[in-house]
Amino acid sequence: MLFRSPRYHKLGEIPLKRHTAFKDKEGNFYYEELFGTIGFEGMSSLMYHTQRPTQVKEILNSYDVSPKISVAKNMKALKLEGFKVDACDDFLDSRKCILTNSDCQIIVAAPKKSLTEYFYKNTDSDEVIFIHKGSGKLRTMLGNIEFKYGDYLVIPRGIIYQIEFNDHDNRLFIVESKSPVYTPKRYRNWFGQHVEGAPYCERDLHPPFELETHNENGDFLIKVKKQNMIHEYIYAAHPFSVVGWDGYNFPYKFSIHDFEPITGKIHQPPPVHQTFETNKFVICSFVPRLYDYHPNSVPAPYNHSNIDSDEVIYYVDGDFMSRNDINKGSITLHPAGIPHGPHPGAMEKSIGKKETFELAVMVDTFSPLMVTEEAINLTEGQYHTSWLNKK
Repeated sequence: MLFRSPRYHKLGEIPLKRHTAFKDKEGNFYYEELFGTIGFEGMSSLMYHTQRPTQVKEILNSYDVSPKISVAKNMKALKLEGFKVDACDDFLDSRKCILTNSDCQIIVAAPKKSLTEYFYKNTDSDEVIFIHKGSGKLRTMLGNIEFKYGDYLVIPRGIIYQIEFNDHDNRLFIVESKSPVYTPKRYRNWFGQHVEGAPYCERDLHPPFELETHNENGDFLIKVKKQNMIHEYIYAAHPFSVVGWDGYNFPYKFSIHDFEPITGKIHQPPPVHQTFETNKFVICSFVPRLYDYHPNSVPAPYNHSNIDSDEVIYYVDGDFMSRNDINKGSITLHPAGIPHGPHPGAMEKSIGKKETFELAVMVDTFSPLMVTEEAINLTEGQYHTSWLNKK
């Protein structure tokens, strides 16, 4: 049993039975919409609108936002400095795709202004937005979610949203996924409940809490992403016209600070850090934790070969014990097929240490990643030679 979102949820007013006439106090009909996935068998939510959600008045511009590829077949370890991405007023313009394949896009962004002049809908991909710097409110057709530093915002494809920031200094790490983003299957029992021993539970997953209902007519611009194109739609009714909904398909947030690390007598493998999964890649969280407690344990990770996956690590905070010369917002790419591991001296320095305060997000893709022109602009030094002993 797979659940896109953590559990059943509902907000606002809904009728007792599905697909039955539902009216307001004045006798006006509400308009039902099934927001579903995988035909009529996947996760879905059932919404009730004050106005029909189908009222397209006009389609304006359409333009291509496909990533520009610099290296299509990469076999070189890279280090990028994500904070070198220029801040940009517009939310969509600020998103810079640095790595991509047919399954996902990995993006850094530094938006200065809130997304309030138009609405946005990604019909290509689920989005996981990690908040490195900034705070504010995600406003969606299914309700609002407040966010701050360390939060993951998980936004299913097709959600119409705006995003409000509390100030101009914002840094985001974004993963767009062509396949649905789930909580890991092994964390859930047959009924979908998180099991004892999982590194987080349903209490840590926060669905929308505040439903906005706008029964308004006018000209409402929604920018829709489809097949790496942005299409500008003008709708006659406000996109946030929902009076109530229930179901399993909705956005939610999870704080990296609520991830409960699994530790052991000796070094634990990376899957213990897994936070989300798709059928094409996984997302992991490295968080402050106690080190291993065997008297001769080596806390630093052993050298390992990525035979089946490209490894991307986005460094958030703290001293990442296995790497040298890492900054906040640094990003490393370790391509499949070649080994990597602790930098010179890192393994030796880790012995005897009791804990780490590192904070990082890792994406392991099961297909090779292409390097974009935006990534080349952020490349820092000769990272692929950084494992050589310094003379």
